[in-house]
Amino acid sequence: MARLPRLSVPGYPHHVIQRGNNRQPIFASLADRQFFLELLEQNAKKFAVQLHAYVLMDNHFHLLATPQADDSLPQMMQAVGRRYVRYYNDSQGRSGTLWEGRYKSTVIQTDRYFLACMVYIDLNPVRAGLVAQARDYPWSSHSHYIGLRQDRLITPHPLYWELGNTPFAREVAYAELVNAGVSADTQNALTRSTLRGWALGEPEFVAELQKRTDRRVSQTLAGRPLNAKK
Repeated sequence: MARLPRLSVPGYPHHVIQRGNNRQPIFASLADRQFFLELLEQNAKKFAVQLHAYVLMDNHFHLLATPQADDSLPQMMQAVGRRYVRYYNDSQGRSGTLWEGRYKSTVIQTDRYFLACMVYIDLNPVRAGLVAQARDYPWSSHSHYIGLRQDRLITPHPLYWELGNTPFAREVAYAELVNAGVSADTQNALTRSTLRGWALGEPEFVAELQKRTDRRVSQTLAGRPLNAKK
């Protein structure tokens, strides 16, 4: 069966996951991580992608981003991926692929899952046992949102601005969301939908999204439930 194209719809937030081949590390030094963030900044601007959140783990990364055109996200990811692989292979004296195939991504329902996805991304290092608190991890956007530093990569979403009337109020409110965490069901839904490429949201959202793209956005629209056995 032919592989479906990635789901990319301008104006909607997309959750992106990219893993290292065979779960191998994709960063070997602090300089690697910094170079990768610089590539993200350059190409997000070049291809009109708003980056709302990110985390760089040892062998994968997550992004939460809103593309402004149909091909904005694919072009950004291709440009970043290719340039970073050349840089990493040269610096490590290696050759061949670095990524585990294509990046994975999908569209999420803004009012239902956007803030939950941000929290999910910020808590990756905590779940991995790398730090006790999200604020202690330097390679994510979390510190930006709680006022510890300014991150030029980040474009806050309107839902973040709605958390409070002042910067301090927003920072406190967001920190409380992260401290509260997300449920296991929500974590699983965010991961599963992104890896499979199916839109994540309520039925009305999925139906409306389908009107905006020729690509099928949900497995259930074909009449087969998500939990059907093969």
